[in-house]
Amino acid sequence: MADDQPIQLFRGGNGPAPRDTDAGDSGEQVMFDRRELNTILDMYGRKVAQGEWRDYAIGAGRNSAVFAIFRHSAEAPLYRVEKRPDLRNRQGMYSVIAMTGQILKRGHDLAQVLRVLDPRRPQLVD
Repeated sequence: MADDQPIQLFRGGNGPAPRDTDAGDSGEQVMFDRRELNTILDMYGRKVAQGEWRDYAIGAGRNSAVFAIFRHSAEAPLYRVEKRPDLRNRQGMYSVIAMTGQILKRGHDLAQVLRVLDPRRPQLVD
């Protein structure tokens, strides 16, 4: 089935993004818009500054867009942030998926879904 094909990821800085050869004649791909990327990159930047994350990759396909987060560039992604517009009217088009494939959070609001990656830690108060 066409829906079961993996989404190819590419890393920034290595030239232009590869074309999705399975996109058909329409050439339509699901991509993150500027607002969505800003939201994701704000979270990513905080985690890089804390030393938790080191690399990312972005992929686009006919049915979904993926932002993959890596601890080290030579391993499988720790998390994948996916946008699937087909699920917009159901459980929400945004989801965060762990390395194991478990869906950690799904919803309609990207900022709310990303909160699963940044739990607030209690702070000591004098």
